[in-house]
Amino acid sequence: MDTIPVLYRSSEILAKASSLKEEVITWRRDFHQNPELGFEEVRTSERVAKHLDGLGLEVRRGIGRTGVVGLLRGSQPGPTIGLRADMDALPIQDQKESAYRSTVPGKMHACGHDAHTSILMGAAQFLSQQARPEKGNIAFVFQPAEEGLGGASEMIKDGLLSAYNIQAMAGLHVFPGLPTGQISAVRGVSCAAADRIRINIIGRGGHAAHPHQAVDSVAVTAEVLSALQHIASRQVNPLDPVVITIGQIQGGSASNVIAPEVELLGTVRTLNPALREQMPGKIEAVVKGVTMALGASYEFDYHFGYPSIVNDDQMVDRLLVTSDQVLGHGKYQMVTPSMGGEDFSYYTEHVPGVFFRLGVGNPEKQTQYPLHHPMFDIDEDALPVGIAMLSALALNYLGQ
Repeated sequence: MDTIPVLYRSSEILAKASSLKEEVITWRRDFHQNPELGFEEVRTSERVAKHLDGLGLEVRRGIGRTGVVGLLRGSQPGPTIGLRADMDALPIQDQKESAYRSTVPGKMHACGHDAHTSILMGAAQFLSQQARPEKGNIAFVFQPAEEGLGGASEMIKDGLLSAYNIQAMAGLHVFPGLPTGQISAVRGVSCAAADRIRINIIGRGGHAAHPHQAVDSVAVTAEVLSALQHIASRQVNPLDPVVITIGQIQGGSASNVIAPEVELLGTVRTLNPALREQMPGKIEAVVKGVTMALGASYEFDYHFGYPSIVNDDQMVDRLLVTSDQVLGHGKYQMVTPSMGGEDFSYYTEHVPGVFFRLGVGNPEKQTQYPLHHPMFDIDEDALPVGIAMLSALALNYLGQ
């Protein structure tokens, strides 16, 4: 890999980013108090767009429905790198006792997208005011609907990559399992493909006192649930990770009635694309066999969702060099892939990219709760770290 020039000494770029800390905290807490679900980020995207307008960037609203892009042009033509932040919240009730807890019942930023948005706003401000690139461009991509709705795909369909000629992408995700001030990354496949399944077990209803006159869909469901776990434990190479989780079961109407049907909703996670293609057949074979043996029938739907993120080796090398420059030596960890899903994967299907974790864990500040937990919070000392890393990574990509 070519030698990467150093724009600032590590202490300088982090110090410059840290000067924005209080302002970025204000943005983050405002977003945290006013969460919006996927494709509903009207308030969030407008606040982002106004900020980018104020910085003098070329701003496009409404890309990918509620997405926003701000383009920072360098003094001379050159390649364009995209920096991405997701903006949507989750349908979870905030249980924290804090001054900035969610004010919207049943909605909260339990995955840190408020922090991602604020960090990228800070990076846009830092780069436009203090470190504008000499050659090439930086596209600040504020994406809607990461949580299961594929906002990245919608932005790509709207011409994000082609309109800005984006040749590389970078993004981060806050992570409470990593101490504040550190980052982690994975080479190659870094997270799982995330697919969805729906199974409807169809029995025959009846009186609970006379089960022999019915086909108990609840009892059949219990057998299906147990049998599905044999796929991972007995049908797949144990060195080839797969997760099948049923997260929702609905069926029955009363304690003395045998339910005629039970619906199961779940997720399937794989790292191996070949195994992913096999999973619909494996799951349906199990469901078909169990229901046939017990006198029931079934309906089965398999929806291929997010593919795996594949980090580009050269982009990972660039990230690690940038970490040493900005944070000092020894502040990054190379880790194993996660079975979580992320729609940043749609970008890495088209251009080289790198997606890394930003540590926000600090038990003294009660930020050790995992992603999607109703008590989730971040150590806000991590915000300048995120700004410095994204900014320096973009500049290093552009050769500056």
